[in-house]
Amino acid sequence: MWNVLLSFSGLVALIQLLFLPFFPESPPYLLLQKGDKAGCLKAMKKIWGEGNYKTEFDDMMKEKAITKGTKIMNVLELLKEPSVYPQLSTMLLLLLSLQFCGLSATAKLQESIIPYVSLGVAISELISIIFCSYIIDRFGRRILLWGGYLLMALILALLETSLLLSDRFPWMRYCSVIFIFLFIIAYGIGP
Repeated sequence: MWNVLLSFSGLVALIQLLFLPFFPESPPYLLLQKGDKAGCLKAMKKIWGEGNYKTEFDDMMKEKAITKGTKIMNVLELLKEPSVYPQLSTMLLLLLSLQFCGLSATAKLQESIIPYVSLGVAISELISIIFCSYIIDRFGRRILLWGGYLLMALILALLETSLLLSDRFPWMRYCSVIFIFLFIIAYGIGP
């Protein structure tokens, strides 16, 4: 029933697409991109409830003043800009390294367990997204990057150890799967 599982993500995307018109625009988008101050305040009240959002509005106005002279680029213009090549190549390298690292294949699991590992990987990615969205404002991106890389290095060392011991102790294969999940969570929170 892999086709049902695969089509489930399309169903979720369709539901999101249907309900998207009923959600308000992002307040920063309304203010910074469209210049709609009233719409920004209305969206703030709709999203965050009634209250005084003068501080948040003032911060967005400061950001608007700072970015006043800069041109907003679309994706093609961004890809043609040589000054962003180092950042783009680093980001591309990180994304590709996770896709091609073969972590799931290294665990030496029975074929019947692999679908559950795939489900666990997806749940790990979801956990990292939710967790990161809560802590990024508290700690900042720099600490999350450093902490994520340090955690990833530690988890990879533990994963390698569990893989070396998996022939002697078959239960270590399941520890390897847990380390793979933790690696994905650390990657999602950090890099």
